[in-house]
Amino acid sequence: MFSWIFTFWLLQIPKFASAFTFNISRCYYIITEEFHHEGDVVIGAFFPLHTFYTGKKMPHPTMPYQYLDNYIQYNFKNYQYILALRYAIEGINRNPNLLPNISLGFNFYNVRFTEKETLMNAVIWLTAHLQREALPNYNCKKRNFSAALTGTSWITSAQIGTLFHLFKFPQIAFGPYDPLLSDHGQYSSLHQMASKDTSLSLAIVSLMVHFRWSWVGLIIPDDHKGNKILSDFIEEMERKQICLAFVKMIPATWTSYFAKFWENMDETNVIIIYGDIDSLEVVMRNIAQRLLTWNVWVMNIEHHVIDYADYFMLDTFHGSLIFKHNYRENIEFTKFIQTVNPNKYPEDIYLPKLWYLLFKCSFSHINCNVLDNCQTNASLDVLPSHIFDVAMSEESTNIYNGVYAVAHSLHEMRLQQLQMQPDEIGEEMNFFPWQLNTFLKDIEVRDKRSPDWRQTIDADYDILNLWNLPKGLGLKVKIGSFFANAPQGQQLSVSEQMIQWPEIFSEIPQSACSESCGAGYRKVTLENKAICCYKCTPCADNEISNETDVDQCVKCPESHYANTEKNNCYQKSVSFLSYEDSLGMALASIALCLSALTAFVIGVFVKHRDTPIVKANNRSLSYILLITLTFCFLCSLNFIGQPNTASCILQQTTFAVAFTMALATVLAKAITVVLAFKVNFPGRMVRWLMISRGPNYIIPICTLIQLLLCGIWMATSPPFIDKDDHIEHGHIVILCNKGSAVAFHCVLGYLCFLALGSYTMAFLSRNLPHTFNESKFLSFSMLVFFCVWVTFLPVYHSTKGKVMVAMEVFSILASSTALFAFIFGPKCYIILLRPEKNSFNHMKKKTHYRSKNFPNI
Repeated sequence: MFSWIFTFWLLQIPKFASAFTFNISRCYYIITEEFHHEGDVVIGAFFPLHTFYTGKKMPHPTMPYQYLDNYIQYNFKNYQYILALRYAIEGINRNPNLLPNISLGFNFYNVRFTEKETLMNAVIWLTAHLQREALPNYNCKKRNFSAALTGTSWITSAQIGTLFHLFKFPQIAFGPYDPLLSDHGQYSSLHQMASKDTSLSLAIVSLMVHFRWSWVGLIIPDDHKGNKILSDFIEEMERKQICLAFVKMIPATWTSYFAKFWENMDETNVIIIYGDIDSLEVVMRNIAQRLLTWNVWVMNIEHHVIDYADYFMLDTFHGSLIFKHNYRENIEFTKFIQTVNPNKYPEDIYLPKLWYLLFKCSFSHINCNVLDNCQTNASLDVLPSHIFDVAMSEESTNIYNGVYAVAHSLHEMRLQQLQMQPDEIGEEMNFFPWQLNTFLKDIEVRDKRSPDWRQTIDADYDILNLWNLPKGLGLKVKIGSFFANAPQGQQLSVSEQMIQWPEIFSEIPQSACSESCGAGYRKVTLENKAICCYKCTPCADNEISNETDVDQCVKCPESHYANTEKNNCYQKSVSFLSYEDSLGMALASIALCLSALTAFVIGVFVKHRDTPIVKANNRSLSYILLITLTFCFLCSLNFIGQPNTASCILQQTTFAVAFTMALATVLAKAITVVLAFKVNFPGRMVRWLMISRGPNYIIPICTLIQLLLCGIWMATSPPFIDKDDHIEHGHIVILCNKGSAVAFHCVLGYLCFLALGSYTMAFLSRNLPHTFNESKFLSFSMLVFFCVWVTFLPVYHSTKGKVMVAMEVFSILASSTALFAFIFGPKCYIILLRPEKNSFNHMKKKTHYRSKNFPNI
C-alpha cells in the first residue's frame, strides 16, 4: 500500500511544479522588459539581463534563481549594471556644481542577444513610443535624449552603432575595448570607455613563463578580436619559447563542429580562455557541465562561471586565474547597494524578482510589483558573490565613467549655451543629441590624462585566483599583479603561497609537451613537431649543461674537464709517471734492484777474475757489459718523475748510448768467439787480431755512430715537454715528446741492427765446444732483445700517456734483463753454486778438442 501511495505522490510532482512555474511566469509576463527613471535629460541603457528561449527548457532543479520558467533565463549578476547607472546618476543629480537645475534620468531596455530585438528596442527608444511600435524619424514624446550606453559585447554595440551612426546619435560602449568600434568612418558617434588590452597577451605569457608552462591551449572567439589576440599570443609565445597545444575557435553558430570542439582538451594542463562574456557564454556553460577539473583555466574576464553548475562539491573552474584591469575599489558603491530595495525604486521591475527568489518574498495577487512576507533586513550585500557581487566590476566602472562623461559633456555644452545666450538662464536645456559628440570626443581625449571624475586605468592587471571548493564559495582572491610599464623582469609579481590549484594537483601544475632536460642534457628538436616538443640527449664529451632545457651544451676549457654527470667543469690535475704512482714505484724498484744485482755480479766477477770461467769469456768485455747494463737499468729512472727539458733529452740519449755500448759489447764478444773457433784465415792474421784485441774496437766505433745520430737528433728536433689534455679523463698528462719521430726510429733501428748483427755472429758459433762457448746464450739473449723491441713499436704507438712511458721503461728493463740473465746467469750459477766445475781439471775431462790458436783468455 505504501509503495502505491509513494508512486502516486511522485506522479503528482510534475503537476505541482508546473503550477508553481505557471504562477511565477504569470507575474513575469505581465511585467514589461523596460522601465524608466524620469529626468530632464535621459540616458538610454541597453543591458543584457535576461534572454528568451524559443524552445522549452525545464527549470534548473536546484538553482531557481537561474531558470525561472521554460522560456526565460535570467542573469541577475548583470543587475549591477543598473545599480552602477543609478549610483552615477544620483551622484550627479546631488552635485550642485555639475548640471545645476538639470536632472538626469534613464530608460532601460533589455538586450536579448538577437539583432532584431536589439535594433527594435533602439528604434523604440529613439521614437519614444510607449506601445513598442516603432515610428522611424518621429519622436512621439518630447524627450531630451543625451546618449546611449551599450554593451556588454562588441556585437551589441556594433548593431546599435550602425543605427545610431545614421542619426549621429551619441553612443557609449562600456564593454571590452574593440578596435573595430574605433573606426569613426563606420561608427562616427561611438565612444568606448574601456581601456585597451594592449598588454594582456604580454601579461598572460609572463605568467606562463613564471610557472614554466610551455605547452598551453587557447580558446578564442572566431572573429576579428580572436584573430588579433591570436597573433599577439603567437608573437609573445614565440619570443618566450611557449607553444600552443591547440587553438579552439568559438564559432558564431554551433553546428556539427560542437562535438569536435571538445577533442584533445586533455593534451595540456593549462588552457587560456579569451573573449567577452557574450562570446564565451556557451563554451563556459559546457566546460562547467563537463567537469574538466584537470585543467588550469587562465581567463581575461570575471565570467559568471559558477552560475551554470549544480551544488555538487567539485567545480570545473576552481583554481582558475583571472586577469582583471587594476581599478581602485569603490567603497561608496558598496554602501549604496546596501540601501537598495524594491520600495526605494518602485519603477524597477527587476528588484521584486530578486527579492522573491533570493529572500523568499511572495508576490501580491493584486500587483506583481508588490511583495509580501519579506524579511526586514533583506539586502543585496548579504548574498554570496557568485549570485550577486557587490564589488564594482569592470563593466560597471565603465558605465559609471560613461555617465559622468555624458554629464560633463552636457555641462560644458550648457556653459557654451549660456555664454552665447545669457538671457536663457533657468530655462529648460534644449539641444540636439549629435551636438554632444564634439564634447564627448574632447572628454574622451582628456580622459587619458585622468580627470578627477574618473578612476585611473593604466596598463596594469590584477591576477585573481578563484576559490570555489566547496562549490558555492565563489571567492576571487588577488594573488598577483602585472605592471606593463615596470622595468623588464619586475612587471609580474605573484604570491604562489596564496594560490589554490585544482584539487587534482598537489603542487604547482606542470604543463610541457616534453619532460624537461635536466643538467647534463640538451634539447634535440623533433622533426615536424613544435619547438616545445623535443627529446633529451646527453652532452658530448667534455661538454656540460648546468641548466634545464638548454639548446646547446657548453664545452669545458682545455684546462678543465666535465664530471660524469656533465653538469660542471673541474680543474684538471697534472699527471705523469711519478714515483708515488704504484706503477712508477714498481718500475723504479725493479730498476734499482736489477742495478744492484748487476753491481753484485760485477763484484763476483772481480772476486773470481782468475777462475777459468771468467777468463774463458773475456773478462774485459764482461766488465764493460756489466757496467753498461747497470747504466741501462738506471737510465730507465729518467723516464719516471715530472719531466723537464733536461730529463727529456737525457731519456733518449742515455738510453741510446747505453744500449749501443751493451749491444756493441755483445757483438764484440760474439766476433771474438767466431775468430777463435771458426775463422780459417792464415794463422798470422788471426793471431794478430786476437793479440791486438781488434774486436774490442767495435764498441767505440758503434757508440760514436749512435752519438752522431743522437747529435743530429738533438740539433734538428730535440725532445721537449708536451701536455696532453685528452688522454686521461680529468688529467693533464705531462710527458716528453720525442721531437723528431724519424730520428727516434732511426735510433731504435740502429739498435735493432746491432742486435741482429750480434745474433748472427752468435748463431754462427753456436756449435762450438760447450765448455768455452757462450754463443748459445748470446744468441738467445739477442733473440729476446730483438723480440722485445720489435714488439715495443706497435704497442708503444697504441698506448697513450703514462702507460706509453711505462711501456718504454718496461721494454728497457726487459731487454736489459734478457742480456743480463742469459749471458751472466749460467756463469754466476757455476761460480756461486757449482764451484767444482770452475777448474782446469774439470775442463780437461770435458774437452777433447783444443785449438792451437786458442788464447789464454
